[in-house]
Amino acid sequence: MRIILTLILAIFMLPVLAQKPQHYYVEIHTDKGNMLLQLYNETPQHRDNFKKLVSEGFYDSLLFHRVIRNFMIQGGDPDSKRAGDNVLLGEGGPNYKIPSEIRDGIIHQRGALGAARDNNPAKESSASQFYIVQGRRFSAAGLDSLETFRMQGKKMTDLQRKVYTTVGGTPHLDGNYTVFGYVINGIETVDAIASVKTNEQDRPLENERMYMRLLTRREALNQERILKGLKPNTGFFLRLLDGFKSKHYKL
Repeated sequence: MRIILTLILAIFMLPVLAQKPQHYYVEIHTDKGNMLLQLYNETPQHRDNFKKLVSEGFYDSLLFHRVIRNFMIQGGDPDSKRAGDNVLLGEGGPNYKIPSEIRDGIIHQRGALGAARDNNPAKESSASQFYIVQGRRFSAAGLDSLETFRMQGKKMTDLQRKVYTTVGGTPHLDGNYTVFGYVINGIETVDAIASVKTNEQDRPLENERMYMRLLTRREALNQERILKGLKPNTGFFLRLLDGFKSKHYKL
């Protein structure tokens, strides 16, 4: 009888233990609040590199060292961890670059997570520095002007026009930088950081530090349920079964 009960339990457990999230999720803690990011599968090299650095604690205690209101907040320079006041930042990072993964249709809307880079012609990304778009909403006439004077006559798609006149963002970055994620919760934290006072180099006068962690397998699964309008799974039996499965997962 005991063997039969064990087999029945195993049969019910298999579907639960086999569940895997569809994305990686990163939580950023700051003194201004928290943000939750979803990393895009369409940009796997950026996704996996960011996940690796977060898992290693690379970003913990680094600064948002460049902040421009109505544009973006930028961080990820390891030199910022112990940098003195007014030290110019933005050149630090691991000694490698990530190949460009610029994708049509993944644009710089408000909340977009993008990879910083220098002026290299291949548009390869910094290994660690990133930015999160605050942006602003544009009028149709404003987008027309942007196309003419900032984008050298390049026309925006219907998607870009719809997003930038409703949600907002930074249209002129499209096609030039890789976007590899999105803020799904906590955009008000981006607004709070983007509103701080800065010096002439756009560095906040008071240090704005970050701490990051990856969501566990169960947290990620529940987040995906929430995104679908469903309640998270939190039952005792489910928590018991989760004890047989690693908290970590790989896509």
